[in-house]
Amino acid sequence: MKKTSKKPVRLRRSRYVTSKIGKTKAIESKQELRKYVPITKRMNKETLREMLNQYKMVYIKPNVGMFGNGVIRVEQAEEGAEKPYSYQSGVRLRQFKTFDEMYASLSKKTKKRNYLVQKGIHLLKYKGNRFDLRVMVQQTPLQKWETTGVIGRVAHPKKVVTNFHNGGTLKPVETLLHKYLPASKRKDYVKKLHILGTRVAKAINSRYKGVKEIGVDVALDDKLHPWILEVNTSPDPYIFRRLSDKRIFAKMRRYARAYNRL
Repeated sequence: MKKTSKKPVRLRRSRYVTSKIGKTKAIESKQELRKYVPITKRMNKETLREMLNQYKMVYIKPNVGMFGNGVIRVEQAEEGAEKPYSYQSGVRLRQFKTFDEMYASLSKKTKKRNYLVQKGIHLLKYKGNRFDLRVMVQQTPLQKWETTGVIGRVAHPKKVVTNFHNGGTLKPVETLLHKYLPASKRKDYVKKLHILGTRVAKAINSRYKGVKEIGVDVALDDKLHPWILEVNTSPDPYIFRRLSDKRIFAKMRRYARAYNRL
């Protein structure tokens, strides 16, 4: 009987990882993190149709990209709608009678680039606008992983993405959670996000050894379950300068200088 051996995992030493599907697979390699990852697949006509039928709302995004550029929200309405299929890119909403019509339009827009389709998470809202969180995790000068900050990002009223560089607004996480959690529970909840951030960093680092910092984009659903939307290995630390606690950015800058980022 032949012995079978597992294919060895390739370890990469680049500090920056551009492939979103590669980072997703690194996270999913840790069983305890899988429950935080929305179903994500490479997009083609069949995977989009399948996931849209199942979830009714999905996001498609380029496998390589930053600042929310190229992210499109795709929806399938309930039966009976005249134009049940729609997608929104930027501020423009387009509607279609059939899936095939919509897919043809999307194909022109994505120009056959490598796209992913991800189960849509219905984000919590702040004053009527969707928000998510950015969790910043860095290697300390002692080579340990530490979550150094969490900040909220509120989407522009007419856009589908929350990114600050794409019209979003920055808010303290405590402000955004005020409506959903009593003050007595907010601190512990943020602490759990810190722990999740370090676990994600270790998972990424186990496959990509050169990574020194990550920004984890986290969505919260109506049960306050955190979902990891994606991970950025070149996160912008300067957004944290907007927080009133200046010690947060000071620590980030100190750690970043230790690994020659700032």
